[in-house]
This record gives sequence, structure tokens and C-alpha cells, in this order.
Amino acid sequence: MKNLFLSVCTAVVLVSCGAMGSSASKVGKAQPSLAGTKWALADNVKGKIPTLNIEGEKISGNAGCNNYFGTASVDTSTGNFAAGQMGSTRMACDNMSVEKNFMDMVGKANKYVVNGNVLELYKDNLLLLKFNKAE
Repeated sequence: MKNLFLSVCTAVVLVSCGAMGSSASKVGKAQPSLAGTKWALADNVKGKIPTLNIEGEKISGNAGCNNYFGTASVDTSTGNFAAGQMGSTRMACDNMSVEKNFMDMVGKANKYVVNGNVLELYKDNLLLLKFNKAE
């Protein structure tokens, strides 16, 4: 019984690692341009869904309560991503922790991967944020 349990656990871990590896294996490789794209956070959050808009070397969007803006450095040949000079409006809302976490993650991201209509932001090989393409 113990061997069966260990075998099942091992199989589950291997399958989950294989599923995660599909996008993670693309980290640090050439990626499509993000210029002129709009994205909405894929995770379910309480309140307004955070967004990310990329126009040239500028980013903007809504972090769940406040609008934010900043600069972006995107290198399509290496998949490098860096957000900087971030600022935002200063409204107080019910769930400010979502906004704070979102802004922290955008600021920490240093890689990106585009898979069809999905954008993933990474800190090295650690997935931080996942977005779906927005209209």
C-alpha cells in the first residue's frame, strides 16, 4: 500500500512538472513584441481585475483600484521585461492588498513569455503573473 501511494505521488509530481514546463521552458528565449497590447489578469481577484497595457516603452493600466503608469523595457530577442518609474493615483479602496501585491509583482518581473493569448511575467524562472489578452 505504501509503495502504491508513493508511486501515485511521484506520478502526480512528474505530470505537474511537465505541465508547468511548457511555458517555463520558453523563459529567456525570443518572444513576440508586446507593443500595442492590452492584458487582463487571469487570476480571480476580489474587486476590479488588474490590467496591463503596453504602448511602446510605456505601461499603464488599473491595479485593482488605482490607475498606474510607468516605463517598460521589453527585449523580444531574449524575452527580458522590466517595469520602472512606476506611479499611480492614490484612491483608497476596500482590498488594497490585491493592488499592492500586483504592483510588487509587476516591478519584480524580469522575463516574459507569450503563449497565444496568454502573457506570463516571470522573476527568472518563477511565474509571478498570468494575463489573458484583452480587447
